[in-house]
Amino acid sequence: MKAIVQTKYGPPDALEVREIDTPEPRDGEVLVRIHAASVNPLDWHSVTGSPFLIRMAGFGLFKPKRLVPGIDMAGRVESVGPGVTDLKTGDEVFGSVFGTAWGAYAEYAAVPPDRLAHKPANVTFEHAAATPVAGITTLQAFRAAGGVQPGQRVLVNGAAGGCGTFAVQYARSCGAEVTGVCSTRGVDLVRSIGAAHVIDYTREDFTRAGPQFDIFLDTVGGRPVSHCRRVLKPTGVYATIAIGSKKSSLSALTSMLRIMVASRFGKQKAIMVMSQNNRADLLALKDLLAAGKMTPVIDQRFTGLAQVPDLLRHQGAGHARGKSVVTIVP
Repeated sequence: MKAIVQTKYGPPDALEVREIDTPEPRDGEVLVRIHAASVNPLDWHSVTGSPFLIRMAGFGLFKPKRLVPGIDMAGRVESVGPGVTDLKTGDEVFGSVFGTAWGAYAEYAAVPPDRLAHKPANVTFEHAAATPVAGITTLQAFRAAGGVQPGQRVLVNGAAGGCGTFAVQYARSCGAEVTGVCSTRGVDLVRSIGAAHVIDYTREDFTRAGPQFDIFLDTVGGRPVSHCRRVLKPTGVYATIAIGSKKSSLSALTSMLRIMVASRFGKQKAIMVMSQNNRADLLALKDLLAAGKMTPVIDQRFTGLAQVPDLLRHQGAGHARGKSVVTIVP
């Protein structure tokens, strides 16, 4: 099969398309022919190896542990290994291969069934591939914040991004009044996916919007926690999924420390959320997709494995709107 191969950390230009052996599904695995894959900040970090802290999270200290990068995918079950009973050949599936031996930027991957869910019939492979990591992170962040209740006021910073677009739609589906923060080019998009109010951060300081929000989900970071807490009600929750600069481990550690310190004072809560691959949440996303309560926003579409470096460069440049995907099997 053809696959993107990563033998060292570095810029996306270091990635190569190679012919490698197609994996055989082992006991408790299925072989998925991958139709589409998407890109996440974690893909950028795992390819570049920066910040250095990411290498200590299981990716490999001095060189990548996994030959094929990529996490989010959607495709069709090609064959089933021994012991698998809940999936069969021909099933259309989507999920995250994070933590498995095979990456998503390839024609095939051997995947445990607990990393997969059936793709809803009303969702394309591209839209399904754009969902897992960003969608799961969104669900887990709001759960950590105590859940979204009808009538609550929710602020989403980075509302035009991958997690942000999911967060706006999910909070609205729960009956919350959502305010999105984004740049000028994202205003119309954020309003179109359900935000009742949109703040253009290039024109207005959203941290001076007054103490009015029950939940502040921060997908971007970069602002002091003390400033972010100004917009919260006295018992509000600040939840962040941002871990600091793309290049600086010190920035990531400093962000974590600030959150830990902030969470010890006052009635307001401050939490940092590190998402975990979770099939229960993947199945919840499947239901939300099927019901039309969440629709992935696709920013850029690429075609063929040879364009994966372009996909990653687009992610690394920042300011993407929604998710970007690559179609591997037309």
